[in-house]
Amino acid sequence: MFNRRKFLKASALSTALLAVNKNSFANDIQKSTSIKNQPIVISTWDFGVAANADAWKVLSKNGRALDAVEQGVWVPEADETNQTVGYGGLPDRDGRVTLDACIMDELGNCGAVLALEHIKHPISVARKVMEKTPHVMLAGDGALQFALEQGFKKENLLTPASEKAWKEWLKEAKYNPVMNIENKLYDKAAPQRLPGNQYNHDTIGMIALDAQGNLSGACTTSGMAYKLHGRIGDSPIIGAGLYIDNEIGGATSTGVGEEVVRNVGSFLVVELMRQGYSPEDACKEAVMRIIRKKPETAKNIQVGFLALNKKGEYGAYAIQKGFSYAVCDTKKQDLVIKGKSYY
Repeated sequence: MFNRRKFLKASALSTALLAVNKNSFANDIQKSTSIKNQPIVISTWDFGVAANADAWKVLSKNGRALDAVEQGVWVPEADETNQTVGYGGLPDRDGRVTLDACIMDELGNCGAVLALEHIKHPISVARKVMEKTPHVMLAGDGALQFALEQGFKKENLLTPASEKAWKEWLKEAKYNPVMNIENKLYDKAAPQRLPGNQYNHDTIGMIALDAQGNLSGACTTSGMAYKLHGRIGDSPIIGAGLYIDNEIGGATSTGVGEEVVRNVGSFLVVELMRQGYSPEDACKEAVMRIIRKKPETAKNIQVGFLALNKKGEYGAYAIQKGFSYAVCDTKKQDLVIKGKSYY
């Protein structure tokens, strides 16, 4: 027989217990989110050292990883001696400097610009796309129009050095990219440029973990030197050149973007980490996918992946020898590591 008094008493007790449990759960969440993590930032290639240093200025003050990666990649974007990223980047075969970039935060928000001309910091335009529009990507003239509307300055990005290299290349117009040219552009003791037709391209991909335990990433490039006008590689494509999952980790790529796009490389690396792979092993498996699908092509190209997981563990792997990456954390500010490779 139904006893209304007993039912109300039991319901009141259940409600009280539920409230206690909710408060306990809330306290646990508050405790877990208040624990400080050890911030870290990693980026591709030796020139990532200077980029990491600026990102660290944000992270060391308990700043947000998103702000860190944006500020970090500004460094190579503004460096006219870096002919693979941003201002000073080598042009396409028509002599036009077109830039690609993307950015992604801990919430899964992302923005990208493709084939953007006349704007020195495409990464910041990509962030505006993420924060000010309902879109993920803007390209070409539309991206430029948006950038100008947002107050970015229009300027000539073709430096005298890059223009000279392009005109030298035009004499034969032979497309013959050199692998790992990023490590060969300059003599560190006495900077000296290689002949114009020997330049290739590359990217800076950066991933940061902040003191709050949140991840963000950025990827920016001037793309393949002397490419067909309008060519887009992997760098501005979410899931190819960059991917962040705040539960698991983040990954970025460098090298010949076409093969990264075909394998959705950075997304693949993150999903492999979700399955329990270490960052290095995840990068290696992504590289092996490319090699297994196109073994003959892989012999003559470079593709590398760089990854950071939620624990702050990092690793990289590339098809060819010569890929390097930079690491910056509380213990080391300018560490450069040579990534492992298949060949």
